[in-house]
This record gives sequence, structure tokens and C-alpha cells, in this order.
Amino acid sequence: MSFIPFDERDGFIWINGEMKPWREAKIHVLSHGLHYASSVFEGERMYDGKIFKSRQHSERFHKSAEILGMKIPYSVDELEEIKYEVCKANGLTSGYVRPVAWRGGEQMGVSAKKTKTHVAVAAWEWGTYFDAEKRDKGITLKTANWQRPAPNTAPTQSKAAGLYMICTMSKHAVEDEGYDDALMLDYRGNIAEASAANFFAVKDGKLITPPPECFLNGLTRQTVIELAHELDIPFDERHITPSELGDIQEIFVTGTAAEVTAVGQIDDHKFTVGPITKKLRAAYEELVRK
Repeated sequence: MSFIPFDERDGFIWINGEMKPWREAKIHVLSHGLHYASSVFEGERMYDGKIFKSRQHSERFHKSAEILGMKIPYSVDELEEIKYEVCKANGLTSGYVRPVAWRGGEQMGVSAKKTKTHVAVAAWEWGTYFDAEKRDKGITLKTANWQRPAPNTAPTQSKAAGLYMICTMSKHAVEDEGYDDALMLDYRGNIAEASAANFFAVKDGKLITPPPECFLNGLTRQTVIELAHELDIPFDERHITPSELGDIQEIFVTGTAAEVTAVGQIDDHKFTVGPITKKLRAAYEELVRK
């Protein structure tokens, strides 16, 4: 099946209180969010008719907007109804759900106090983020040149569109060299995450992950930590330095899109898709379909 550009698809998108035909869900070119990145979003998955951790996503959507000084004009309860309405309108029982909010074109310039917060929700079919072969062998990462900003220099606890600019730049750069994704370091040079997924490692039988001090504490990340506790897997949240990669046995990344994805290589370091990765991946796949 050939790829269809997202702006040329058919279906329905909910935008500012109306369910519109997919191709008619448009914004003006002079919207503040386009020019100044005053936009937040969520990424959610529906499995067998149920959006996994849907309410937590809606609550984080509100929190992200609040951090940017925006107010979502629809309550969490309303968003919950809207998301399921969009999935129903598009005939989906499994797929990806994307709420997004942005400042409109009521005012142009850095100051945006006269703008309104606009909201849209789209949903579409989306299978696994990486193909089956990469699932078995693990994806490849290369350390990016760009680093995650310090929490006093950017709204790092918001799922804000502007924070993903360096992710796109980093992912493009490593893809040009044949890698699947970029490994982002934090502003101190410690390992932070992949371009859009949280980072986990297994060292001497213990699961470790960096503290989310300058990147988003993903809901999938939180779920995997809960599963590790339930499965009695030793766990530690601490800083991880790139120099430790040679002593690590397993690595995987997590996210709504990536789910639990094993890593087979970072730069010149090779890793196996080991037992802890497989156990947590299986537990996650079972949980999201309950």
C-alpha cells in the first residue's frame, strides 16, 4: 500500500467543536502556533476499542497547555467523549489518536494574549512504529549533536511542539547515516532519551532509567516502571553516562508510538534483545489490551 500524505487522506477530524471532513480541517497560515510554536499535543493509542490511559493523556494535555500559559477550552471529560467520537467517525477500534491545541491568528507577534486556544483531535490507523525485523534485532541509535535543554531554559515538562524541533533535526541527521533514531543526551552530557521515546537499560540484571529532569515523563515510561515493580525486576532511576554503554547488556525505548522497542546498537556498542526487555514488552502488550 502506497503512502498517502496526511493532508490528502479521507475521514473526519474534530476541530473547534465541529466534526469536519478530513481535508477541510485547516488553520490559517497566520496562526500564532505556526510562527511561534505555541502549541501542545498528545499521542495516544487505541487498542481493541479502548484508548490506553486516555484520561491521563487528557489531563497531561491540559497541564502542557497550562505550562505554556494556554487554557484548553474543553474539560477533561469533554475531551474523553470527543476522542471516542473521532475514532467512531473514522471507523477505528485500533489506531493512533492525536489531540492538538494551538494559539490562533487573532494576534501576531511574540505577545499573544489576544489569541484564542484552538483544539483539534484526529485519529488514524497506525501499526507498529518499527518493522518486525527491527523488533527482533533491535533498532539502531546514534548519539545526536543536539542535547535536551536544561529545565530552566525550556518548558521541558510540557509536551510542547517547539521542543521537538531538535528531535526532528537529530533524527534526520542520523537517518542520513543509516541509523533508525537519535540518542539525545541532556544538557550535562548524560543519556536522556531517544528522539521521541524514553530510555531504559539493563545492567547486571537491574533495570535503570534516567530521571525525567529535562524531558517528558512519558506515560508508557511510567507504565513500564510499574510493570517492573510488579514483576520484581530490580529497578533504579539514576543518571546514566555514555561511558557506561560498554557495560550495559540490554537497552529499550518506550513511548505511545514506539511502545516497548528493543535497541540493538548505539554508536559502536551492540546489545542483545535480552530476557528483561522481552518480559517487559510482553507484559506491556498484554496490559494495553486488557
